[in-house]
Amino acid sequence: MSNNDYEEMQFAKPDIGREARTGFPEVVFCEGKPDDYLTEIYKKQFERDGRVFGTRASREQYELVRAVLPQVRYDEVSRILAVGGDAGIGEIAVCTAGTADIPVAEEAAQTAEYFGGHVSRYYDIGVSGLHRLLDKVEDIRRANCVIAVAGMEGALASVLGGQVSVPVIAVPTSVGYGASLNGLSALLTMINSCANGVSVVNIDNGYGAGYIATQINRLAVGK
Repeated sequence: MSNNDYEEMQFAKPDIGREARTGFPEVVFCEGKPDDYLTEIYKKQFERDGRVFGTRASREQYELVRAVLPQVRYDEVSRILAVGGDAGIGEIAVCTAGTADIPVAEEAAQTAEYFGGHVSRYYDIGVSGLHRLLDKVEDIRRANCVIAVAGMEGALASVLGGQVSVPVIAVPTSVGYGASLNGLSALLTMINSCANGVSVVNIDNGYGAGYIATQINRLAVGK
């Protein structure tokens, strides 16, 4: 691999060849990055590509980046810090079991939207009130893939897996009481799902779900 495939910044090596290899530019994980490093990474990527997408950003990080890139936008719920984005194609359904799962779901939804997908949201349709899901299931079935975001026991992914003909990406969240073990119970439920077509990402990994959903959606629309 040529050295031209990344840029040397000493504290970081932006992967400038990633989009050519994978179809997606490098994404910035903001949490834990020193202030000066974060702002320099955003400046470099924006100067090169005219767009930047970052996850797990704080409001303080937003203010720092905004001082050098006034056009950057920040979403308090998903904690996404971004400039730019593509027009929506296809159809991706993002579903949550409860309202408390929405921050992770929004990370997934806004990731998919940034990378060009059209997203429909179906929130608070968990199994404790199954009629709410059944009321929306015909709409959900029109999607090219479904993201199911749930904490507690994580049953939503299995229910959706038995109702749709497209892949279901299950996202366990750390929402729940003590024995939910910060999302481990939901993760194990989803991994052990008896429904076909259910795959699972890591606990609270909305970004990972949105990325995979974008790949599936692109295949479905032939792009």
